[in-house]
Amino acid sequence: MPASRWTREASNRFALCATLIEKSVLRHTPAGVPVMPAGFRYEGAVIEAGGERQLAFEFDVVAIGSTGLRLAAMELGAVLDLAGFLAPQSRRSPKLRLHVTDFRKIQEPGI
Repeated sequence: MPASRWTREASNRFALCATLIEKSVLRHTPAGVPVMPAGFRYEGAVIEAGGERQLAFEFDVVAIGSTGLRLAAMELGAVLDLAGFLAPQSRRSPKLRLHVTDFRKIQEPGI
């Protein structure tokens, strides 16, 4: 039986193409793991209830480990295809943040 997009394993995943608009300072955990917070902007159209809906919004992400190092090397204005999952900002926060586990560059800045 083929895997369904509704399986439990796929229940917390996101994929989004967005423009890198802000990079914080690369920091490290006490264990030395790189952590890179960043900000992105999405502009585009989606289909909802059979009609097109224009969206424009900004959101924050964090990338950890080698993905964080790669994100730190990206130039502002680069368009990236992001993949990852949602998690609370901290153990006590109900606010969510996108955790980027992988990305690929779609477009160079200014193109």
